[in-house]
Amino acid sequence: MHPDASHLWRGPRWALAVLLALLGMVGPFSIDTYLPAFGAIARSLGATPVGMQQTLSAYLFGFAFMTLFHGSLSDGFGRRPVVLWGLAIFTLASAGCALAQSIGQLIFFRALQGLSAGAGIVVSRAVIRDIYPPAQAQQVMSQVTIFFGVAPAIAPMVGGWLSAHLDWHSVFWFLTGVGLFLWLANWRLLPESLPPAQRQPLHMGHLMRGYWELGTSPRFVLLALASGVPFNGMFLYVLSAPAFLGEHLHLAPTEFYWFFLLNIMGIMGGAWASGRLAGRIAPKRQIRHGFVIMLAMALLNLGLNLVLPPHPAWAMLPIAIFSFGWALMVPVVTLLVLDLYPHRRGMASSLQAFVGSTANGLVAGVVAPLVMHSTQLLALASLLMMCVGLFSWIYLHHRWPEIGRTAQG
Repeated sequence: MHPDASHLWRGPRWALAVLLALLGMVGPFSIDTYLPAFGAIARSLGATPVGMQQTLSAYLFGFAFMTLFHGSLSDGFGRRPVVLWGLAIFTLASAGCALAQSIGQLIFFRALQGLSAGAGIVVSRAVIRDIYPPAQAQQVMSQVTIFFGVAPAIAPMVGGWLSAHLDWHSVFWFLTGVGLFLWLANWRLLPESLPPAQRQPLHMGHLMRGYWELGTSPRFVLLALASGVPFNGMFLYVLSAPAFLGEHLHLAPTEFYWFFLLNIMGIMGGAWASGRLAGRIAPKRQIRHGFVIMLAMALLNLGLNLVLPPHPAWAMLPIAIFSFGWALMVPVVTLLVLDLYPHRRGMASSLQAFVGSTANGLVAGVVAPLVMHSTQLLALASLLMMCVGLFSWIYLHHRWPEIGRTAQG
């Protein structure tokens, strides 16, 4: 922690949580906001379906690649400069997307968006642990989780409204405005939470040793998988929303909001419960509760889809409760990741985000297109991705039972 942490942020914790959560929303918001405008963009720029898919792939690969370095840069230069430079580049890239005259230009600026958008989510996690002790950090992380989890649900609604009432350019002008607003807010409010004495040198040998130390640590890898992969059990349905809600549940586009509203409620409820439990029960118990809820809902979802025809009356509720379980456990797992290597919190946050964003990219580019046209396959894929996180946690729990044993105040 920062030696003068108690004086870095004098406002209420929820206000810092909102600021950091908005930073964390930049990445998922940039993925999902423009998805409803795919058809309009393709017609306007004369793009093929492959070209449009490349606009998504370029963003996701750029995001995943650069998340490896945002944290290390913040460990060396401080948290504020990385956030402000990332937001500045993101804002310019969003304007470039809005002004693009060809699919090639759009792909280029989408890649630039991806390279810069991850700075917020990576650095915001490190800032929380720089400033707050464990129990308070869990409460703030829970509040941040509300916004981070809500972003993929509300982004398509925002993008759909903009593209329907204005045009596809308005989606990227909206993101430009978001970037500018966040740059000004963070330039004015974000404290520098990493003192110069605690910064790490940025020469290549030191960085490679750090990546090797974390990347070869079974504890780190297992915790990163436990926190990063289960999210896709819900995110898969968000990515597949047009097929899942339109083709299978026969809902009109104006009725899609029911699905997103239920998931928002699930995430907010789970994150609220996680904050309330901070310091009251052992972290591993809270993680177990979250996985039990996710496993029960994933199995129920698969069972119902195997025996019943899909229907809105039941098909959306298990996913919302699954989201509750994810939001209940993920703040705790994230803090365990950051506390494994306190001297490399930025790098740890980077590598954790890399695992999660790589999983998101594979789901968006490979898994969702393969399974979205079958409710049974959607439910099975959701269960399998949750199981990756569950089995990672079970093995970690048995191999290193001391991790997460004590509730810290």
